[in-house]
Amino acid sequence: MAELEFVSLPDEEAFDAYSQAVMRVAERLSPSVASLRSRGGGGSGVVITPDGFLLTSAHVVQRTRRVHATFTDGREFEANVIGRDPLSDLAVLRADAGDLVTAELGDAERLRVGQLVVAIGNPNGFAGSVTAGVVSAVGRSLPTRSGAATRWVDDVIQTDAALNPGNSGGALADGLGRVVGINTAVAGIGLGLAVPINAATRRIVGALMTDGHYARAYLGIAGGPRPLPPRLASRLGRKGGIEIVEVVEGGPAADAGLRPEDLLVAVDGTAVEGMGDLLRLMDGSLIDKQVHLDLVREGRELSVELVPVELEV
Repeated sequence: MAELEFVSLPDEEAFDAYSQAVMRVAERLSPSVASLRSRGGGGSGVVITPDGFLLTSAHVVQRTRRVHATFTDGREFEANVIGRDPLSDLAVLRADAGDLVTAELGDAERLRVGQLVVAIGNPNGFAGSVTAGVVSAVGRSLPTRSGAATRWVDDVIQTDAALNPGNSGGALADGLGRVVGINTAVAGIGLGLAVPINAATRRIVGALMTDGHYARAYLGIAGGPRPLPPRLASRLGRKGGIEIVEVVEGGPAADAGLRPEDLLVAVDGTAVEGMGDLLRLMDGSLIDKQVHLDLVREGRELSVELVPVELEV
């Protein structure tokens, strides 16, 4: 009877290309992802500077100002919450450490549907867990709230990489190990969401690191989309605007004379057709500066000037 001969393959041949890609990301990024624990719960965090700054989800540190961070090499540090922005679900921590392994931040704007992504975090307390999947969709919106204030996080990444409680604040990386998102929510089986790393979120992170908060402008109105009458739409070159349904007493809009049923069509010349368009414009650069609003009231076009204040969160 012939003897069986077992052949050993080199590592690079024993694993397919997909496995090798996931393994490279895990090896590169796992040292930069911490398990976070506090009395209020737990989650994950991503090192963004070697001197101790970490990025996580705001809801992970919602009830605490200090967390315990543990890394895959066994090191443990205390970390303080430097700043939280519930309306983007991002927070920045500062650990008492000076030689952490930094993750490279990528650009979610470059992601394509079907692209490989790898999630690294600490689901259910299992530190350094790695799951992989693809980008299922881009351009999703995620509603957020802080007190009475609401906003939409734009360009949220949807993935089928398995996410579970404890993954929040962890890294979603591309095939080169660059962090393109911060895992934030599980919307269903095989449906995870991540806040994108892009120009907008980089500004928020920078503000949290330096100022401890991210400022947004506030007008004091509530409304919804409304189509423009055909003749007016043709003249203005746009299809719709925002019908104001509520004007907050004592707010900038009320002081400027805005009324319910006014139709807001532009802010400083930029067309707005829904509250999402308006809220995207309300960044800190407009606070205490004169802003020009184009309105339609009872069929008449009006121009109004007002000065936004800072949104209280």
